[in-house]
Amino acid sequence: SVVPREIIEHFGSAFRSNPIGTGPFKFQRWEENIKLVFRKNNAYFEKDSLGNQLPYLEAVATTFLPDKQSEFLQFAQGNIDFVSGLDASYKDEILTPHGKLQNRYANKVNMIQGPYLNTEYLAFFMPSEKNEIRSELIRKAINQGFDRNKMIVYLRNGIGTPATGGFIPVGLPGHDENVGYDYDLETAKKLVEQYQEEAKVSNPTITITTTSEYLSFCEFIQRELQKTGLAVKVDVIPASALKEAKANGKLNLFRPSWVADYPDAENYLSLYYSKNLAPNGPNYTHFSNDQFDIWYEEALKEVNTETRTMIYKKMDSLVMSKAPIVPLFYDKAVRFTRKNVKGLGINPTNLLELKNVRKQ
Repeated sequence: SVVPREIIEHFGSAFRSNPIGTGPFKFQRWEENIKLVFRKNNAYFEKDSLGNQLPYLEAVATTFLPDKQSEFLQFAQGNIDFVSGLDASYKDEILTPHGKLQNRYANKVNMIQGPYLNTEYLAFFMPSEKNEIRSELIRKAINQGFDRNKMIVYLRNGIGTPATGGFIPVGLPGHDENVGYDYDLETAKKLVEQYQEEAKVSNPTITITTTSEYLSFCEFIQRELQKTGLAVKVDVIPASALKEAKANGKLNLFRPSWVADYPDAENYLSLYYSKNLAPNGPNYTHFSNDQFDIWYEEALKEVNTETRTMIYKKMDSLVMSKAPIVPLFYDKAVRFTRKNVKGLGINPTNLLELKNVRKQ
């Protein structure tokens, strides 16, 4: 939002508690960690197609709760009108294994879903001192050694798209279904066997570092990869510790995600540009390839959309051929509302827009 300079100068760092902007709602009250209330901005400039003033709602109240399970309980009891996202603590309560609303909620709840510009993946630290991590054979074996379709059904109730098409997610120009990896257990076994023979290692071992939120995914991958002859350990650490460790190259294999800052594939591919090495940039894998860098710089200068998209596809294909990552799934944005909430849409960046929402 556009904000007045004089307000910033007046409040300084206290502007956080005294916000002002140009949106459809204005700040009313904030009890930190308890409740945030916005009231309708009667001076808002937009109207609907019939000339009615937007927004329709008189107020919006946001309640802060300690965890997702508590949030869903409040929603199920009718105390709140809207929940965003799907959490393991309630996914089986509200959804069938194939992503439909359970019968007990079908008449009370609306579910809205759509593509979300978020890729969930595993990342290798390419300069690792561990031989298994540096081995392209092992990295490709991991990519082909587990069933992403089964993972989405069992762990996400069908919400999400198996990431078999590279790092660029579904919905962005540059996504290509043909550049990723499908489940192929026999090929994965052969790759592990080839590594064992070449490296003269009888029991190759890797460790995946994750947070508790994604433990179930990593344990699923652990069980699947054991069939390939690869021993897998899972290390669970706090999110803050993982963030610091991955930025400073302290983890060999870890589970991050990337949500688009803006809807262009360049935002995803910037994670593999050699001048963006962490901790000063988002290249957490420390992937480095001269040809990739040339294409990346070409894409930044290219103004023709189709030509730029073709460059993006070549870049994503090159990354996947070297396998510095293991794409898991392309996320979907999911929203649940009470039946009397109308007009709430969805968008690929999962921004919450309430100006067209009504509550009947």
